[in-house]
Amino acid sequence: MAIPLAYSFRNLWVRRITTILTASGMALVVTVFASVLMLDAGLKETLVGTGEADNVVITRQGSASEVQSSIDRTQANIIVQQPEVMNLGESQASREALVLVNLKKRSTGRPSNLVVRGTTPLGVGLRRQIQIIDGRAVRPGANELIVGSAAARQFQGLDLGGQIRFGGQSWQVVGIFDGGASGFDSEVWADADVLMQSFRRVNYSSIIVRLVDPALAQQFIDRLRTDPRLTVQAKPEQQFYSDQSESLSRFIRILGLSLTVIFSIGAVIGATITMQSAVATRTAEIGTLRALGFQRTDILLAFLMESVFLSLVGGVVGVIIASGFSNLQFSTTNFQSFSELSFGFTLTASVVGQALAFSIAMGVIGGMLPAIRASRVTIVEALRAV
Repeated sequence: MAIPLAYSFRNLWVRRITTILTASGMALVVTVFASVLMLDAGLKETLVGTGEADNVVITRQGSASEVQSSIDRTQANIIVQQPEVMNLGESQASREALVLVNLKKRSTGRPSNLVVRGTTPLGVGLRRQIQIIDGRAVRPGANELIVGSAAARQFQGLDLGGQIRFGGQSWQVVGIFDGGASGFDSEVWADADVLMQSFRRVNYSSIIVRLVDPALAQQFIDRLRTDPRLTVQAKPEQQFYSDQSESLSRFIRILGLSLTVIFSIGAVIGATITMQSAVATRTAEIGTLRALGFQRTDILLAFLMESVFLSLVGGVVGVIIASGFSNLQFSTTNFQSFSELSFGFTLTASVVGQALAFSIAMGVIGGMLPAIRASRVTIVEALRAV
């Protein structure tokens, strides 16, 4: 017969000071673990949210990002005339140029890279999530900028009406836009032709096209790949920006999980010591259970459940603490574009599940040896301890 779960709960409450201290240590480890997962989830959500389901991004073959890409005008004209590209009187395509400029950050005063995207009114319209929340749009042919909300918060000189200088010219900020918590929030947009002239660019960085039907994406990609006149690669916009997150996402996971492993070793050792102490002080109690007919397996499971309950309490507290980071924004360099990218901590059901599973695993590992020791206590040993 199994030992009631109430027995395990009761023993945790009897040793509540030890329980609270051990659970607190586990809660801190779970907080770190959950925060890493939330940061990774926030990064992916930001970059995946940058794309539209029916848009395709075309860049030079072999380029890792738009900044590194170059597409000449002849190839651009061929691309936008493909039958899969939506045409509403004109091809729904935007020829765009990206450059990196160096501006000082508000928080530190130190310079950092910022993406300036040269686009068109049509290019702005192809991104449905873009909403100008203050000011107005850029006038074609003018040295004007609209600034993503995250970039406006992070960099000096990007207030509405402000002026900055790059590419040998002065540029005026005429609008602030909300990119819907996407990567566009960390960019500054200008007129493509004016930007290319300022930087003496002839070729475009990328072409953004809207398809007649998202289901035609693979057909369109295959057509471009097999066309001998073209040396380009194409990806659905959501996949393109998702791929842009891989290097930074991998770095966050490796760094964060390395710290978590180090901290978790201490938490597991703490749980082991706590349960070993519980076994040592309850030898007579264990003997009584054996005398009442409970099997070794029942005692092992009872002590293991105590450890799991202990770790689960720490896990729940850790997730609650980590959830408080949900409104925080984090800014770092995107390793693909070498520019500043702002994203937040995102708490998802998957993050909660993984954090609680991790806490339970710590409880099982930390409680297994003491539980095995408890199950091996004999009635004779228990009588000697009385």
